[in-house]
Amino acid sequence: MDARKLKILAAVVDNYVKTGEPVGSKTISMLPDIKVSAATVRNDMAILEELGYLEQPHTSAGRIPTFSGYRLYIEEILGQKQTGLAEEERSRLDAMLGDEENLTEELLLQSASTALAEITKCATVVSNFAPKYSVISKVEVIPTGKRLYVVLLITSNGKIKNKACRMEFDLTQEHMDFFQKFMQENLEGVSVAELSEERLSELVTAVGTYMMALSPLIQGICEMSRDLQKNEVYVTGEQNLLTYRDLDKSEIVRFISRKNELQSLLDDSMSGIQVMFGKEGNNFVIGNSSMIVSKYQKGGKAAGSLGVIGPVRLDYAKIIPYIEYFTDKLTRFISEQGEGKEEEET
Repeated sequence: MDARKLKILAAVVDNYVKTGEPVGSKTISMLPDIKVSAATVRNDMAILEELGYLEQPHTSAGRIPTFSGYRLYIEEILGQKQTGLAEEERSRLDAMLGDEENLTEELLLQSASTALAEITKCATVVSNFAPKYSVISKVEVIPTGKRLYVVLLITSNGKIKNKACRMEFDLTQEHMDFFQKFMQENLEGVSVAELSEERLSELVTAVGTYMMALSPLIQGICEMSRDLQKNEVYVTGEQNLLTYRDLDKSEIVRFISRKNELQSLLDDSMSGIQVMFGKEGNNFVIGNSSMIVSKYQKGGKAAGSLGVIGPVRLDYAKIIPYIEYFTDKLTRFISEQGEGKEEEET
C-alpha cells in the first residue's frame, strides 16, 4: 500500500461521502492532487478492490468504500489531515453548551449530547460510568402513609435514588432511629464501587434482631445499590436516523427499543476515538451504520463515553473533531469540579 493508493482511497471516500454515488476513475484522475491518468487510477482502484478496501456495486459502476476501506481511511489517512477546530467553531460549540458555572456534570452531558446531535444530524449516545466513583453521602427513610415508607439514597455526585417500601406494620420511633444510625455507621461514606453482593449480604446480617421489622427497607437499599452500579446509556436524536435512506427503518425502530444493548460495546471500547460498524461482528441492530465513540475521564480513569451513531457514509473528517472537542471539554470540566470539591473538603 503506497502513498498514491492511499491518496486514491481517500479521494474515493471523500467523493462517496459527498455524493452517495459510486466513484469512477475519471472523477478521481481530474482531482488537482491526483497527478496520474484515469487508466493508472483504474488499475490502483482494482488493486484496492482486491485488497478488500473498495467494492463495485455492479459491473459498469464506479467503486465505493468497504468497512475495511473506511477503517483504513480513518486510522491511516484522517490522522494526517486533522487540524482541529477553528476558534470560531469552538466558540459556537461552547455557546451551545451554555454557561459552565451554572452546569452540573449531568447537565453538561445532556447539553453535549443535544449539541452533538444537532450539529451532526445523527443520534448521539452517552454512557455514564461516574456513579461508580462516588460514595454514599446520605440514606434516609421517610414515612409516606400507613405502612408505606420511602428510602432515599444520595451519592456524592448528586445522584438520588428512591424506593417505596410497604411494611408489615408501622415502624416505631425506635425502629426509625436504629435504621438511621445503622445506615450512618455502615453505608454512608462507602464507595458505590464497594457495594458488592458480599458487602450487601453482610449489611443484611448485621441488622440482627431488627431484620424482620426492617427487611423491606434493607431490600430496597440493596436494589438501589445494584442500580447505582449499572452504567447508564442515554441516546439523543434517534429521530435523525430516520432521515437517512441508507438505513433500514425497521432496524432503527428495533434499535430504539433495545438501545441499552449498546452498553457492552461502550464498556469494551478503548481510549481515544474508536469507530465500530454495524454488522461488522458487533452487536449492532442497524446494518450499514457506524458508531464513533470517545471516552471522557475522571481522575485518570474512564468516566463515560460520548459518540454518534449514523450511516457508514458519514463525514468522519468533520465529525471526529467535534467528538474529540466535547470529550476533552467533559474531561476538563469533571476534573475541575473534582479539584474544587477536594479544596472545599480541606
